[in-house]
Amino acid sequence: MKAFTFERATSPKDAAAAFDAKPSARFIAGGTNLLDLMKLEVETPGHLIDVNHLGLDKITATGDGGLRIGATVRISVLAADARVRKDYGVLSRALLSGASGQLRNKATTAGNLLQRTRCGYFYDISKPCNKRTPGQGCSALQGYNRMHAILGASDQCIAVHPSDMAVAMRLLDAQVETLSASGRRVIPIADFHRLPGNTPEVETSLRRGEIITAVTLPPPLPGRHIYRKVRDRASYAFALVSVAAIVDADGVGIRSARLAFGGVAHKPWRVEAVETALAGARLGDPTANATADRVLEGARGFGHNDFKIPLLRGTLAAVLAEA
Repeated sequence: MKAFTFERATSPKDAAAAFDAKPSARFIAGGTNLLDLMKLEVETPGHLIDVNHLGLDKITATGDGGLRIGATVRISVLAADARVRKDYGVLSRALLSGASGQLRNKATTAGNLLQRTRCGYFYDISKPCNKRTPGQGCSALQGYNRMHAILGASDQCIAVHPSDMAVAMRLLDAQVETLSASGRRVIPIADFHRLPGNTPEVETSLRRGEIITAVTLPPPLPGRHIYRKVRDRASYAFALVSVAAIVDADGVGIRSARLAFGGVAHKPWRVEAVETALAGARLGDPTANATADRVLEGARGFGHNDFKIPLLRGTLAAVLAEA
């Protein structure tokens, strides 16, 4: 690990200002992803700004009946919150399916959204990687790509976003609140993560020096909350395919449905047109059965990950049957 300097910020405004003053600065809270990357010298920040003491560790009700989740709320605290378990079950389930109990006790809400891909070539600094060093090439395209994207990829990068929480947040239409030296901003979660295109190193719509202060959830939605994660083992493994769903059904037909998918793209994947088509469908009829076809439009495997296409079909079918 390369040497770095360190400071502890005392307010969000101070944190943003400190970042602005140091070109090589990074924010650190739980550090469950950043420290690993620093040890491997995938990331080599010259200065770390501790944001654990900014008063951003609270979950509060909003005026419209939703929730505001502070950026440094720990994942285990968020998953266990009575309001989240009651009204946002899909989020609680997604959180509990990720990492290990020890990591959930340390990791934060903002850090979870910002965690970087677990592509093995990204972590191996001896291998070319456009995400790590733009212009080097993507080793995964012709390499071992079992965990990689089948949707939204480009010839520059086929990595996937690893977060379970982000998939549930996308389903819920969360909003990300930020602060920088130029002021405050609210970013819809749909616009927060980016597809790789020609700039896979640019993973979010955050501007330089912006610090996440909170994530807000809208009022609860009716329906059954489901999070189904298919992975290689029962714990401490990233999704091969995951499906987050809120389905309001009466046992015969679907009144409304929301679907978001993880493990298949560079960002949480959601196709709102599919949800519109599902509304009013009878369970098991061709409209419901054709849902996967529409979700998978443009899907492409790269060899080792070809199995993800039928796996998504089967996982979605299981979710709709459960609903």
